[in-house]
Amino acid sequence: MSTRFALVILSALFLAACATSPGGNRGYSDRGYDDGYARCQSCGTVERIEVVRGERSSGGGGAVLGGIIGGVIGNQIGSGDGRRAATAVGAIGGAVAGNQVEKNRNAAPTYDLFIRMDDGRRIVVNQREIGGIREGSYIEMRGSEAFQVR
Repeated sequence: MSTRFALVILSALFLAACATSPGGNRGYSDRGYDDGYARCQSCGTVERIEVVRGERSSGGGGAVLGGIIGGVIGNQIGSGDGRRAATAVGAIGGAVAGNQVEKNRNAAPTYDLFIRMDDGRRIVVNQREIGGIREGSYIEMRGSEAFQVR
């Protein structure tokens, strides 16, 4: 009987040593992560998102490029004085259009994402598109852009 009792006690001790606490320790309980998600070095949680409005200004690059393209296209039309007139009109029209395109591009809003990384760092990332990312989204940084982890 004492051998049987010793085996029962030994088995109980062995099973108790293998048991885990409710909820399990996934290796992150010292940092507060106990939600079952695998963590990575380039991952974090979006704490705040701010919309950054651009200014409707241009540096002139769009006008120059548009003028060159418009002039080249206008030069393909007609001959003699008509060609010169078409070149001038094409250059002016292209410059106006290029300037407007540059202004519209600069005026497009961007987004500042305030992110608390899993390792405790806090970073701010500016992006043109955020897709489905919202405050509280779990994201992964790839290069200088944030992508939502599904």
